[in-house]
Amino acid sequence: MKKVLLFVLSLTLFLSVEIGSASAKSTLSSTIDGLVGTPYKYSGTSTSGFDCSGFTSYVFDRFGIDLARTSKAQNGQGSSVAKSDLRPGDLVFFNTDGKGISHVGIYIGNNKFAHSATNKGVTKSDLSESYYAKRYVSARRVIGDDLFNKITAD
Repeated sequence: MKKVLLFVLSLTLFLSVEIGSASAKSTLSSTIDGLVGTPYKYSGTSTSGFDCSGFTSYVFDRFGIDLARTSKAQNGQGSSVAKSDLRPGDLVFFNTDGKGISHVGIYIGNNKFAHSATNKGVTKSDLSESYYAKRYVSARRVIGDDLFNKITAD
């Protein structure tokens, strides 16, 4: 009887710690907001500086999603999404050098995306801005519905 009681008590304590830590986890928007202003750094993958794919990899790693290192390789992950069906967390891809996929960002809603720009570092931009509208190529969804609901909840 003591073993059963000890087990139940231990399980209750474990679950209460797990529930508490889950509620303290960041949402996608708070994670991105905390990185805005981080400088651009070629091949950067940390808070001392990011390139575009280093930024997306860093953010998604916070939620247990492993992304490829380059924007071109990230464009091969997940499933294709129409621009009209974008939801927060989708990756958006651009051809900024005339040679194919060369830039990636994270769609955050309201036609905006977060990315690490060479001249601004981590920032938010609008997909309808002339520069990005002309260079938009595709979008990919790498976040499943269960995780989407957890990381986009307020």
